[in-house]
Amino acid sequence: MTVFRQALPQLSERIFLTDGGIETTLIYHEGLELPDFAAFVLLDDADGRAALQRYYEPYVAIARDAGVGVVLETATWRASRDWGERLGYSRAALAGANRAAVGLLVDVRDAHPDRAVVVSGCLGPRGDGYQPGSLLSPAEAEDYHAEQVATFAETDADLVTAITMTHVGEAVGIARAAQAHGLPSVISFTVETDGRLPSGQPLGAAIDAVDTETGGAPAYYMVNCAHPTHLDATLLDGEPWTARVRGLRANASTASHAELDAAEDLDIGDIEDLGARYARLRDKLPRLTVLGGCCGTDARHIDAIRRACLA
Repeated sequence: MTVFRQALPQLSERIFLTDGGIETTLIYHEGLELPDFAAFVLLDDADGRAALQRYYEPYVAIARDAGVGVVLETATWRASRDWGERLGYSRAALAGANRAAVGLLVDVRDAHPDRAVVVSGCLGPRGDGYQPGSLLSPAEAEDYHAEQVATFAETDADLVTAITMTHVGEAVGIARAAQAHGLPSVISFTVETDGRLPSGQPLGAAIDAVDTETGGAPAYYMVNCAHPTHLDATLLDGEPWTARVRGLRANASTASHAELDAAEDLDIGDIEDLGARYARLRDKLPRLTVLGGCCGTDARHIDAIRRACLA
């Protein structure tokens, strides 16, 4: 049974935390192999599922200790058709993985009845998360992503979140697919060091374009896989689009996407400085209440963000 699909609690003005960089945590801290950065392959056996369970638990604990809710993303950023085929998964097996990912988080939620645990079905880009590659039209994106969205709609997922979106067309298609299947959606764009999407479009223009083409379908927007310093050039006080940004899942590192792609070691950045930057960003993003991490972050970073923003 879905708990929050009809009324997402993170749409209030209360702070909600999220988890951190799932793939980098599992690879660098757990020593696991994730082909193509695909965490969903861990759902295939008991050891992998146990690793995922260990990954999520600290974030719920931090939220519990802080007295706030938490939004957890399923381990399905790569669990869409093209990536599944590349990894040898049939469509039936891929659908099973998406359902199992939701089921794992429902188990986490059931284990913490005193806490608002929102289960989000995570969607990733059809192409690379750092390079837009071929730009999808909204129709192409809706056709591609509808399969995964439909699977989530049949589960207890409360919403779907499109993580690391590089261009507007794909974001529009996902928002339309979610709307067609009765699911709230969140669109999370990534930006380069200049605050623009990898497609070159300014963040604000991208948000306005998706809202215009979908009738404001997304419940809200986020930014992920970028350091807070990468937003400095694009955030101007008072611009209307900033009120649509409720979430930030920043990288630990200040490096560019190209630099991160070439890096051999994990850069965890300055943990306390990251938390302080989140607190300062809330002055420019009046509705920034969904706070978490992306590449290089772990429970230490989320705890620092919590301490800085709930001080």
